[in-house]
Amino acid sequence: MNKPLKSPRPPAGKFKLDGQDLFKLVRWGQQYPFAFPMWFGPFVSTLTIHHPDYMKTIMTSTEPKDTFAYRFLTAWIGDGLLVSQGQKWFRHRRLLTPAFHYDVLKPYVKLMSDSTKTMLDKWEGYANTNKSFELFGHVSLMTLDTIMKCAFSYKSNCQTDSGTNEYIKAVYEMSYLINMRVRTFPYHNDLIFYLSPHGYRYRKAVKVACSHTEDVIKMRKDTLKEEKELDRIQAKRYLDFLDILLFAKDENDQGLSDEDLRAEVDTFMFEGHDTTASGLSFILYVMACHPEHQKLCREEILQVLDGKDTMEWEDLSKIPYTTMCIKESLRLYPPVPGISRITTKPMTFFDGRTLPAGSHVGMSVFALHRNATVWENPDVFDPLRFLPENVSKRSPHAFVPFSAGPRNCIGQNFAMNELKVATAMTLKKYKLIEDPTLKPKLIPRLVLRSINGIYIKIKPVDPQE
Repeated sequence: MNKPLKSPRPPAGKFKLDGQDLFKLVRWGQQYPFAFPMWFGPFVSTLTIHHPDYMKTIMTSTEPKDTFAYRFLTAWIGDGLLVSQGQKWFRHRRLLTPAFHYDVLKPYVKLMSDSTKTMLDKWEGYANTNKSFELFGHVSLMTLDTIMKCAFSYKSNCQTDSGTNEYIKAVYEMSYLINMRVRTFPYHNDLIFYLSPHGYRYRKAVKVACSHTEDVIKMRKDTLKEEKELDRIQAKRYLDFLDILLFAKDENDQGLSDEDLRAEVDTFMFEGHDTTASGLSFILYVMACHPEHQKLCREEILQVLDGKDTMEWEDLSKIPYTTMCIKESLRLYPPVPGISRITTKPMTFFDGRTLPAGSHVGMSVFALHRNATVWENPDVFDPLRFLPENVSKRSPHAFVPFSAGPRNCIGQNFAMNELKVATAMTLKKYKLIEDPTLKPKLIPRLVLRSINGIYIKIKPVDPQE
């Protein structure tokens, strides 16, 4: 390096999983304004970056995802868009992009409304009790229900079936075990992990998740046996993600192999429900903590819905204040708190510091979003930061809940639509109230979670208020 980065060597072992780990990154970031290395065992060092100009250098490149952390995911989600690289990533990205065109996303809004309605009806039992209840479990089932209906036209009834959903349990187990594996140096060895009790638990959970995916694909292939063209399907019903995947062809008239198809379905099933569940749970928690902003959002939503009990496509652009509150919550509680890449060539940052090829880079979205050199009073909830005139003063890489650049989140419009629909419908029906005795303790799993759950109280909205 021509300008070495003087900084500590905090080991990942310093993380105690006590709800303070992400705030440690923020504190180290205050000492070291652009980046600092972190050690995972004696041999793996990751440069953790948390400044928009450093983020820009990495995010505007097509550098691949870091093989160290992400290789632990492949037994589960295969070589899908999240982890693939090079020509394969580029080809799949191009084949999948039509699945997120707004004409495809439009009919999903009604399905999102229906799933949200089911969840809110289930909450009626909590509405007059003055007791707190845990959000993440409910929201996770709702977002899984939504993704199954929208992307796979599959009515799972997962919200109303009694007992815990096996797929959700498997996702939770795998997220926990993958994070544990990253932090536990001996588990970096495949054989040691395979022979361990945790390796056995992981394989068991992977089996549940994969059979869930295979069932979904098999059912669709059976129903499509007669149909050979997308236009004919579209005449009967709206197109979904799975239709587009099954019919996708590149310039050589080649589609996706069965293995690739399964990997993309697994990736989207996980990415499409777990990240939005995290985002929405924290949005509703933040609304409960800030009744003054909640009230302004509710007034805006009631005016737009004008007596309707469901959100429609046209309504999504008419709730600017609610949208700013959603973005401010995503700033404070980014669903994906960190992203890692590996450099394939030397990279030079804006200040002249360089990084050799083969370096692991961890982009701490959490520390970036609370970087005091970028955000005034970063721990304060202030949706006005997202007024257009304030956004224009900041680097576009200061706020990246969906990443940025060529490897940004392909489903970000789907996710934002779902967050808007669910937030609006919840605030229309219920007043959300904080329980000061139960504050979330944040923990970075594959998505942002809370060790002790996310709790709020609710009351029916009083039309007279």
